[in-house]
Amino acid sequence: MLNRCSLNYLELLLGEFPVVAILGPRQVGKTTLARTFLDAQTAQTTKSLYLDLERPLDLAKLAEPEAFFAHYADQLVILDEVQRVPSLFPVLRGIIDARRRAGRLNAQFLLLGSATGTLLAQASESLAGRMATMQLTPLLL
Repeated sequence: MLNRCSLNYLELLLGEFPVVAILGPRQVGKTTLARTFLDAQTAQTTKSLYLDLERPLDLAKLAEPEAFFAHYADQLVILDEVQRVPSLFPVLRGIIDARRRAGRLNAQFLLLGSATGTLLAQASESLAGRMATMQLTPLLL
């Protein structure tokens, strides 16, 4: 696998923001980048959790999102295909704000999704000031 310069940028953003959204077209490498980051963090013993919201089993875990996220409060939660559950954005806002008041300022959620106008509008409105976005493009020379 090729190393992407985006990995360093992702690490930088997660060090400064509670939420980072990796957006881009399908098959551009969003999931691969997140899994590469996850593997690197696992080697450093940082706890992380990955959910693919296209999988019914993973989606079912979010039936009660506040309770689920409370159970994983000390982990970076990666939500792949987040555009499938737009109702999560207001819930995330409340969770992020509560964690910030408790002193956890960064690296709470990594959101992956296709950059649709609806997704950007919902995320930007609900997570204003809490989220950094990074656009992932196909590989460049």
